[in-house]
Amino acid sequence: MSNVLVQIRVDEDLKNEASDIFERLGLDLPTAFRIFLKKSVEERGIPFSMKLSEKTSLQEGKAAFLQLRKEAQENGIQDISLDEINAEISAYRNTL
Repeated sequence: MSNVLVQIRVDEDLKNEASDIFERLGLDLPTAFRIFLKKSVEERGIPFSMKLSEKTSLQEGKAAFLQLRKEAQENGIQDISLDEINAEISAYRNTL
């Protein structure tokens, strides 16, 4: 199998940042690209998810906020502090 030269142009800052990350992983840039290409062939596609996130309109976001506020008032928790919210989250995570 013969080798071929592949050249690409990228922003210098992007190249430097990526090279730094790969170096910390013990890889050089060409090896990281070869890994990407091999994994793409193995997966028969891009080896990571490429999805557009759903955009929430300002109106939908405001409606969700108002619904949460209404539920908080109905449950008597509209005045809960951030520390209390974080404590609730921690307690929930400890049950998992």
